[in-house]
Amino acid sequence: MPIGEWQWLFKAFWLYGAVEPATGESFFLQFSHVDTQCYQQFLNEFSQAYPDSLNILQVDQGRFHTGKELIVPENVFLLFQPPYCPELNPIERLWGYLKADLKWASFQTLDQLLAELTPELIMSITGYSFILDALSVQSSTRETKNGKCVFFSPI
Repeated sequence: MPIGEWQWLFKAFWLYGAVEPATGESFFLQFSHVDTQCYQQFLNEFSQAYPDSLNILQVDQGRFHTGKELIVPENVFLLFQPPYCPELNPIERLWGYLKADLKWASFQTLDQLLAELTPELIMSITGYSFILDALSVQSSTRETKNGKCVFFSPI
């Protein structure tokens, strides 16, 4: 039986996030629930955080990714993955790591948890060789108005 520190206080939340597998760069926001309005806020803040690049977000077919009222910012492109293929999305490995490898860790704040997610750790978890190969082809062939195109893999 595993032995670990027990933390009696429990707080549930949803962590929306995007990672760039080639560099380990990340962007996270905390929400109380999952819906199109929260995802809209995430997209807006993500867009503002990376205003000078075309940002490709790989997403699944989740209802909140496809809501009719969702307005995708001009510098964000949603790349929809095939249904039932979470293994294609690099951030799914990060969510698995958080759930499995950090389940006995106790953090007082979300900032303490996020401080553990260094770019090196994110690259080691999300940097599938086939994803990195695809990104190198994509970035060498994609032209934007300022020449910068960034791939992020969100929730």
